[in-house]
Amino acid sequence: MSVLRRLLLPTAIAAILAGISVAQSAKPTMKAIVVHEHGGPEVLKYEDVPRPVPKENEILVKVIAAGVNPVDSAARSQKFAQFLNIKLPAIPGYDIAGVVEKTGATVTKLKAGDPVYAYIALDKGGGYAEYALATEKETSPKPKSLNYAAAAAVPLVSLTAWQALIDTAKLSAGQAVLIHGGSGGVGSFAIQIAKARGAKVFATASTPNQDLLKQLGADVAIDYTKQKFEDVAKDVDVVLDSVGQDTLMRSYGVLKKGGFIVSLVARPNPAELEKHGIKGAPLSVTSNSDELVEIGRLIEEKKIKVIVSQALPLTEAAKAQAQADTLHTRGKIVLKVAEEPR
Repeated sequence: MSVLRRLLLPTAIAAILAGISVAQSAKPTMKAIVVHEHGGPEVLKYEDVPRPVPKENEILVKVIAAGVNPVDSAARSQKFAQFLNIKLPAIPGYDIAGVVEKTGATVTKLKAGDPVYAYIALDKGGGYAEYALATEKETSPKPKSLNYAAAAAVPLVSLTAWQALIDTAKLSAGQAVLIHGGSGGVGSFAIQIAKARGAKVFATASTPNQDLLKQLGADVAIDYTKQKFEDVAKDVDVVLDSVGQDTLMRSYGVLKKGGFIVSLVARPNPAELEKHGIKGAPLSVTSNSDELVEIGRLIEEKKIKVIVSQALPLTEAAKAQAQADTLHTRGKIVLKVAEEPR
């Protein structure tokens, strides 16, 4: 090897390594909220992370808005993170609305540029970010009448209400249903889905939210701070419980024989079910794009209105989660990730 080549070789190697380093650092990144440790809302960190790459069955969505739900804190809770198999670091968020950026090879129903909304499975998350991955089963076309912020408030809570009332309790026209927490995310959709089904709706909420219950279509609004719901709602066919504990225990007695109670927070007591001659089940919501299409149709027909109480920037995710954790939110909180497309 000549002296010149020996002198130039280290320089060439250094140049190659530098080029590799630049190429690696040039990989696309995005802003996201990341959980590195378990704790309160303060563990949510706004930082740069690698942009995800869709697998052949996945969709990469440019997120415009993300919904905020009490369950979003699961990534922060060691107990629920273990139960849901969430590994840290993790990006929370399960409701998104945005535009399809790229699709995997086996995706056939959606294409780049399509406006969509989605409920991402709890063991994946990723919604609190500029880009998120979803599957076709999780994703549906965004209702045209909704902006992205409102659309992001829909998927998880509306699917929860739908699967509780329609799939599990088999609510039908002419029946009566009692919905606890009617002014919250799930409750506000449950009232409207039940009315669209032709049911009579009893709903509970605190004093300031009585007007909202009426606006949503509740036939009987119950102020749980002033009256016992069991004194008002009697012999109903279905109860949707989102509170548990004493509220769940008192709810068994308001059902008629053969009635059905669905709880979002507890497993109904078999002894109480047998005692009252009723049926019951807990609910764990699952992604379902076909049901999102049905819900979207009701929104377009103006049979369902979406209530957004606050729209905060992504950087204020901790504030949004702290508010959602109180369970006293009127409608839904959303995070604005990007400007609404024109």
